[in-house]
Amino acid sequence: MHSYNKDASMTYHHAGAQPVYAPNSHGGPQADPQNAADLGWAVAGGELGRYAYEKHAEDDDFGQPGTLYREVMSDTDRAHLVANIAGHASDRVTAETQSRVIAYWANVDAQLGERVAAALGHGNGSSNGPASAQAAELVAQRANRA
Repeated sequence: MHSYNKDASMTYHHAGAQPVYAPNSHGGPQADPQNAADLGWAVAGGELGRYAYEKHAEDDDFGQPGTLYREVMSDTDRAHLVANIAGHASDRVTAETQSRVIAYWANVDAQLGERVAAALGHGNGSSNGPASAQAAELVAQRANRA
């Protein structure tokens, strides 16, 4: 019911400063599970339905990107990645959001998190203060982990 799907395809009018992604930290729409329809139905052979994917221990948002960073990318590629992340997370981005960016990339690879933190001016990224703990918890909640 509340989503960012609006204005149809090929709309060229800018929607303003409202972010176009969910979840976000700017008070945008959020799913309400109480309004979800029961999508199951019975048929002669048994019950059919749409169910949420059951996560497994090997499901992880960070394993493959970590392998890519450590084993596939060259030193130049890694430097470009850090510069790209820092460039996008520095211009008018709140310190709270930068903290989550650092926590996210530290989950991919600890060294990458430290390099991103240093590039964003947050020391060496190994801080374990309350802000970084909160950011790490938020990232863990939204990660695809069993």
